Amino acid sequence: MKQWLLAGAAVISIAACAPETSNQTTNGTDITYSEASIDTQSYVPTGMLAKTMPEIAAALKAGDISAEDLVKAYIERIEKVDRSGPTLQSVIAVNPDALVEARKLDEKRVAGETLGPLHGVPILLKDNIESKDNMATTAGALALKDNITGRDSPLVAGLRDAGAIILGKTNLSQWANFRSNDSMSGWTALGGQVRNPHMLDRNPCGSSSGSGAATAASLASGTVGTETNGSVICPSNVNGIVGFKPTVGLVSQQYIVPISSSQDTAGPMTKTVTGAAMMLNAMATGAAKTDYVASLDADKLKGARVGVLRYSVGGQKDIQKRFEDALEVLKAQGAELVEITERPASPDGFGRHALNVLLYEFKATVNEYLAEAAEAVTTRTLKDVMAFNIENADVELALFDQSLFDQAQPLGDLNTPEYIEARDTVQKAMREDGIDMLLAKHNVDILVAPSGAIASRVDPINGDVWPNFPGAGSMAAIAGYPNITVPMGTIHGMSVGISFMASKDQDAKVLSYGFAYERATNLRAEPQYYKTAEDRPEIAKAMKPYSK
Repeated sequence: MKQWLLAGAAVISIAACAPETSNQTTNGTDITYSEASIDTQSYVPTGMLAKTMPEIAAALKAGDISAEDLVKAYIERIEKVDRSGPTLQSVIAVNPDALVEARKLDEKRVAGETLGPLHGVPILLKDNIESKDNMATTAGALALKDNITGRDSPLVAGLRDAGAIILGKTNLSQWANFRSNDSMSGWTALGGQVRNPHMLDRNPCGSSSGSGAATAASLASGTVGTETNGSVICPSNVNGIVGFKPTVGLVSQQYIVPISSSQDTAGPMTKTVTGAAMMLNAMATGAAKTDYVASLDADKLKGARVGVLRYSVGGQKDIQKRFEDALEVLKAQGAELVEITERPASPDGFGRHALNVLLYEFKATVNEYLAEAAEAVTTRTLKDVMAFNIENADVELALFDQSLFDQAQPLGDLNTPEYIEARDTVQKAMREDGIDMLLAKHNVDILVAPSGAIASRVDPINGDVWPNFPGAGSMAAIAGYPNITVPMGTIHGMSVGISFMASKDQDAKVLSYGFAYERATNLRAEPQYYKTAEDRPEIAKAMKPYSK
């Protein structure tokens, strides 16, 4: 069955001087380069751009670098890595006023007017999130290419208030991967195909593909993604970064191109858990906001009862091995592991109900959004967009259709009994009878599972072709509960992660468990920009005829 990696994982559904060969260890991960990959070495970042968000924020505060120089360095790197060289195509637009904003923030710092912990820190936004900058919010669609609204989404306003610079917008899966049953993750009509910086012919996963690739490739200090069902977690998993999907409602969804009012949320995507917590402090709404950075506890695993979702581990041997290694780390940090072998039962028709929730909510919310889009946008309803795509089929429908649009358009409003039944059914299955039940029945503090599959190849002929997905991220997504993925190692140069998830509003706790694991391992691997798997010497050798 089709696996949608929605705002997206599964709803049930180029030249440089370098030595001829080199070996290095990056954050605990051994990397061997083949001769075929030597020309990629100049794309590995150095200096300030190689650092994490907390380190960059500290350097700005100490005066080791100015915001203006930092923005210039990122823009140069975007040109070198994203638009030339490996051509990741992860950044769909650079803010034309980013340098001006950086200079203003530098002047404020000199005057003693520091705005907050992110003062001068450049951030990229997924291009379904509005900002008041002179950039369109397009969801990658030709129909929205002129959607310059001049308004900040609340999460962007929060980032600005903390001193962040909006550096630009990231590419994505078009319409957050809710257009077709045969879509290709990371492709948009406006931005083309995002590439995975670890291996350029591999899927960056959707829909926050550009945000994942851009963070991994050090094109900004951090990025914002959005998720409906896996689209912060999956691209973070395959691009080898930290991704945090908050409790739905913690981060406002206002002025973000929507899919689902019950599942959509924006979330931070960074190199470290601390960076994600810094961003969440700025992005979260509410009068009594939590300090997620101050809540991080490196000893959180000591004495914790950790529920191991054994049924979700899957059959891929290398993922199994990395996950077992991660479990050993949890034990070494003082956690008690509790094996959970039985998957919670799903009610009859669960897959149909789960899809219906998205179809109904998409039609309702996207019509509301389009009605308030910029004046230059001529498509004011979903029906208008569908007609526009047919008129521009050579661009919009060149690779896949709009079958999900076709399914959503005839549906009624959110008072329809079929919708209400579907929503209540899937939420109860994933909340009371899912995550909440598992936590209570097994008396555990947190649930862990692999974050997802090893990235498959980009396939413009067949669309997304993924192996069976390990993990349980769909449960957290449909429930609207928090989930974090942290790198747990690499497999033939491709990153995989471990997920920690818990119940509603336990965001600080989930972040802390991820932080404790990260502190004990530090397994984020710097991308090496292999062209294909055969750049890896162990694979290249195996692909050739045997010789003595």
